Amino acid sequence: MRSRFTIGNLFSNLSIGTRLTLGFGTVLALLLALTGLSQYELSNIGAINRAITEQTWAKANAINIIDVTTRANARANLELIVNTDPRAAETLFARIDTNRKAIDQALETLRPLFHTEDERLKLRLLEDVRGRYVKSFQGVGALLKSGERDAARQRLLEETLPLLDGLQDRVIEISRIQSAEMVDAGAASQTVIDNAGTLNLILSAMAIVLGGFFAWRVAKSITAPLAQAVAVAETVARGDLGQPIHAGTRDETGRLLRALHDMQDKLAGAVRTIRAGSETISSAAGQIAAGNTDLSSRTEEQAASLEETAASMEELASTVKQNADNARQANQLAASASEVAQRGGVVVSAVVSTMEDISASSRKISEIVSVIDGIAFQTNILALNAAVEAARAGEQGKGFAVVAGEVRSLAQRSAQAAREVKTLIEASVSKVAEGAGQAENAGTTMHEVVASVKRVTDIMGEIAAASQEQATGIEQVNRAVSQMDEVTQQNAALVEEAAAAAGAMQDQAHALVGAVGVFRLSEDAARREDAGAPPRERGALMLT
Repeated sequence: MRSRFTIGNLFSNLSIGTRLTLGFGTVLALLLALTGLSQYELSNIGAINRAITEQTWAKANAINIIDVTTRANARANLELIVNTDPRAAETLFARIDTNRKAIDQALETLRPLFHTEDERLKLRLLEDVRGRYVKSFQGVGALLKSGERDAARQRLLEETLPLLDGLQDRVIEISRIQSAEMVDAGAASQTVIDNAGTLNLILSAMAIVLGGFFAWRVAKSITAPLAQAVAVAETVARGDLGQPIHAGTRDETGRLLRALHDMQDKLAGAVRTIRAGSETISSAAGQIAAGNTDLSSRTEEQAASLEETAASMEELASTVKQNADNARQANQLAASASEVAQRGGVVVSAVVSTMEDISASSRKISEIVSVIDGIAFQTNILALNAAVEAARAGEQGKGFAVVAGEVRSLAQRSAQAAREVKTLIEASVSKVAEGAGQAENAGTTMHEVVASVKRVTDIMGEIAAASQEQATGIEQVNRAVSQMDEVTQQNAALVEEAAAAAGAMQDQAHALVGAVGVFRLSEDAARREDAGAPPRERGALMLT
């Protein structure tokens, strides 16, 4: 049956945040309206108070000045009648003149403050009576100044004082008007205050009522679905997954109930899957246990075979390793011989180089000796020339001739020594050249020896490397066999453990079936009804 659309349903379908915003927003709007109205009424009251202060009070003050000064002038007029002292009369006339100016100033203040026609008419009447009074009083003053006191007294009594009484009556009328205006202003101010208070009470009551309504409605729309969700969670916690869950709203609580419904569906599916899986696991665990027993016996046989293979590989590895060590030592000896031959070749090369350097130095020395021989020959010629010149000089050249003779003798000996040295050096150069040739032949022979030793070394290195590779390969095979033996032993242990684990898993599968049996599904209830079994606990949630 389709539910009717109501404001309650619409409110329930709103989100919790929207509901709270709507409720608080309404209350805040009313409070804002209340604040605005209060501010408006306060403004009206302020305007009335300003009017009273600026106009009504100013008019009352001006009227009071007119009333007071008029009464003061009345007393001064009476004193003029009874007082015969001229100085006192002058003082009274000055006082009356001052009061007259004050009344003029008060009338100037009143004219712009009177707005109604009645007020203006009464003000004109007051000014008319006052004008006649002032004119009459001025006549009395003139009579007094001229010394006609009796005439002045008579005019004062017959004309001036009645005009003064009329003036006071006009002042009283204006005062009554002002008093009525002040009463009206006070009444208007009180009316505004009363209206503001009434509206404030109405808006406050509306805010309280609406706030309470929204608070009750929001709390009810939240707590009721939450209580339903709590009941669902408690029923699921008891293991009953067979009761339906209805979510009638589209807010957060409705989504929560739908999520609980989905969770219940998924839990029921998981329970079904676990039940089927646990039964399958229990059957498979029995088969695995039987297979592990057979695998354990075959693994033990394989381990024994691998142990025998490992022992044979260790003996072969020891023999190959010994051959590899011998080849490595021979390679080292050949390498040492190659190094010695290389060093001999280097030494011979150095000797050949040194012999070549000696031959070159000998040739340079021979050239230097030839230069010295030439210098000695030239020195001998110069000494001969000097002796000839000294003989020509006669007695003065005898000493010089002796020196020239000595120089010539030294030059001849130097030339002889140079020729002898040259002969020796040429012989030495010849022998050095012969030694250099022999050294070069020895160097060539040493290079051939070094090349042969190097070839032998390379061959021994290849033999040693091959032996090392064989030893390494056999060692790797040995390690592999050992590892296979260890792995086989471990596999045997693991097979035993797997057999034990399969038994334990079978036990756990039975325990899991019992544990899952705690949960009650809708099909369980149908099976119980078909079997005529008594019903389980009440209050179970039926999964739809």
